[in-house]
Amino acid sequence: MTDDSSYNGKVVAITGGGTGIGRAAARLFLERGARVVLNGRRREILEQAAAELDPTGERVAIQPGDVRSADTARAIVASAHKRFGGLDVLVNAAGVFKPTPFLDQTEDDFDWYIGTILKGTFLASQAAARAMKERGGGAIVNVGSMWAEEAIGATPSSAYSAAKAGVHALTRNLAIELASDRIRVNTVAPAVVETPIYGTFLAESEVETVLAGFNDFHPLGRNGRPEDVAQAIVFLAGTQAEWITGTVLPVDGGVLAGRA
Repeated sequence: MTDDSSYNGKVVAITGGGTGIGRAAARLFLERGARVVLNGRRREILEQAAAELDPTGERVAIQPGDVRSADTARAIVASAHKRFGGLDVLVNAAGVFKPTPFLDQTEDDFDWYIGTILKGTFLASQAAARAMKERGGGAIVNVGSMWAEEAIGATPSSAYSAAKAGVHALTRNLAIELASDRIRVNTVAPAVVETPIYGTFLAESEVETVLAGFNDFHPLGRNGRPEDVAQAIVFLAGTQAEWITGTVLPVDGGVLAGRA
């Protein structure tokens, strides 16, 4: 733990908080004094994350559920209220990813991406914004994607990219609508980040080799780590960014700047 107490007294909810970027963000928020509610579909993953992040069980709560459901969104907020007295920050980090050629994608694939990424962000943000309005303000940080801004032939991701582009557009719209309620809304847009999601569609023996092939894709010479993105999330949610809203911040090793 660090001695940074910039989030003392703050309550943070994180969808997709059991692994990857969401889990890394939870760790940083906790190090800075926050209390955290973790959401995800798999209870066992959330329980493992909570035990590792806060063995005392005093500053981490879990709320399992599918973010495609409005009931889950409401339950996350209710859990924050019940355990910690309110909600100040929402991080929408739940996501799915499996590169698939456009002509091979099914209607179910499309619904899976739009539901988890875009609908999930919409519903969780709506429930959180209502709670934040009553509290006098707050911050929402979404995990968008470089793929929403630029297509990559090596990773055909049309439905995923469309869903993430929707998150980017939603960010700007909510920033304008919620500004008068002192609720800021921003998004981080990562490039290739080494998270467990790659193990959901690659064999364990392939993951390291495939990911290593993307290091040079980034002008800074390496893939991202969950902590790289988490640092940006914690910044955008905090007081140092209190005059920033409606932005999509690339956290991508320079990919969107151009090619070397």
